[in-house]
Amino acid sequence: MPVESRSLRYFAAVAQQRSFARAAEELGIAAPALSRAVRALESELGVVLLRRTTRSVTLTETGSALLADIKPALEDLDAATRRARRAAAPTRSVLLAVKADADGGLLDDVLAATAAEPGSEPVAVKLCAWGEHADLIRKGEVDAALVYDPYDRRGLDAETIFTEPRVAALPADHPLASSGSVTLAALGIPIESLDREAERVFDTHQAADLAQLLTLIALRGTVTTVLASSIAARYPRPGISYVPIADAPPATLTIAWHQNAHSTAVAALVRGAVAAGADKHLSHAGA
Repeated sequence: MPVESRSLRYFAAVAQQRSFARAAEELGIAAPALSRAVRALESELGVVLLRRTTRSVTLTETGSALLADIKPALEDLDAATRRARRAAAPTRSVLLAVKADADGGLLDDVLAATAAEPGSEPVAVKLCAWGEHADLIRKGEVDAALVYDPYDRRGLDAETIFTEPRVAALPADHPLASSGSVTLAALGIPIESLDREAERVFDTHQAADLAQLLTLIALRGTVTTVLASSIAARYPRPGISYVPIADAPPATLTIAWHQNAHSTAVAALVRGAVAAGADKHLSHAGA
């Protein structure tokens, strides 16, 4: 007979907290009741999952293996519950995650194209930070996301919307700032790290957002980063020069959604996003 998910949640909480007291507080139950529940799970499975002393709680090898297996399953169950609750809400909508100004300039077009699709529902936009998109989908907190490659696609499906050139954001007095184009080698950026360049610079210089990062570039004169051209177009700065990168592969904007989604409204959003991207490609080709 399958083990109940509640028992597995109790075990996972203790395993991650390494403490019955902290896990009990997190779960909102009494520590003795939690201890009995975990012992009952061990008895049911016929294994020892935790080593307990008066000072510590540690995982056995079996416990580590079980935790690794059940974490994604419990996360999927939580995500499915959130999606079901949203689907049953009195006011239906599709929730789309977007990083501010990192939508290829397409957000308004995506919303308009989606509204014209059969089976569409109103689209609500959730602003998120760099790198949050995929986890928000997996957790069921949003239905889809506009996100630049690369990202963790575990459990997700995706369609390409638009590709665009990349530019280097350089201080205005940088030796390469007046160049017609630059190369990755001249910038000192290996091609294999290109897709993580913006995140690296954010982390290194502890910039909270793009506006802060660009201010640092203009003031310090030693910081550079690589951006999709549509992002750069939204942030003109007197102290910044945006220079095309001749040998950089294009930035790819996608729409991603959960692989288990069966909503006609999410499908309408995906079709609308792809149509908006196709229209933008045509307009660029004709320019």
